Amino acid sequence: MNAQSEAVSAHIQENTLLQPAIQAWKIYLHDQGRSHHTLKAFTADLALLESFLPADKTIGSITTKDLEDYLTWLEKDRDVPCSPKTLSRRITSIKSFFRWLVKGGVLNSDPAEKVIQKTVISPLPTVLTPTEYTQALEAAEALRTAANPDPRPYTLMLLVLETSLKKGECLSLMTNHLEIENPDQAYIHVRYKQARYRYKERKVGVSAEWVAAYHEYAEKYQIKDQVFPWSQRRLEYLLEDVTKAANMEKHISFDMLRWTSALIDLTNGVEKDKIRQKLGISKVQWREVSNKLRSLAEENGYPVPEETPQGETI
Repeated sequence: MNAQSEAVSAHIQENTLLQPAIQAWKIYLHDQGRSHHTLKAFTADLALLESFLPADKTIGSITTKDLEDYLTWLEKDRDVPCSPKTLSRRITSIKSFFRWLVKGGVLNSDPAEKVIQKTVISPLPTVLTPTEYTQALEAAEALRTAANPDPRPYTLMLLVLETSLKKGECLSLMTNHLEIENPDQAYIHVRYKQARYRYKERKVGVSAEWVAAYHEYAEKYQIKDQVFPWSQRRLEYLLEDVTKAANMEKHISFDMLRWTSALIDLTNGVEKDKIRQKLGISKVQWREVSNKLRSLAEENGYPVPEETPQGETI
């Protein structure tokens, strides 16, 4: 904790009511650089717990049974439905809050430690089939070479397909993050400004084909610092231009291209840890992602890689 967070937590004791403890935790999360969305969601989750418990309930008197009763109320007895995903997040909020209280020396034991975290498997994402992949690239290439050429859709789409970058990572990409002097050994650096996201930073290779497209694009649009100096919405429209040009029913998105990129790597036999690093995700996250990729391969006409008895992709 920094000095401000320590000063706040120093006023919190076992006999403190839940509401002021939640406010102290909110300040701590803010000091840690958490987003406004995270602050709002986590504090709302704890406020709901506060509304369930008796008004005079202190943080030191909250038991594991209290928390389990609260979760049962959310699932079965509250008038407002609670989706599995929301329930999972609310359990995460509870666990984070009480872990903070124990770590700060306010509580000696953690009542949330034995609460079972419910994992939610989200639906399979949408990807391009092999045929759609070819159609999309051909449509983007047609836009690039039209009478009034626009190399932006091709440059953007090929980059995501080759690197698995997220939308935000594309928007944050700067020209000094590119190492493309040698097109045959070119790569980009994915960087983050916030220290807590530094673990996502990585170096990803790009093809000579993309380097050529980028130079063409950069010259036409006089790119100086930011590689894609447009709004998030404008970049989405560029992908939508490809959708229309390819006459596709699916709407091409960053998420679709990112998953397609990972799927192609998997079916081409790329080592799973290299795919994980390329995606910028943890080993824990990879477990669910790898299972989804295998299901996506089966459903979308990609060759499904064999596995060793230990589950390693050959």
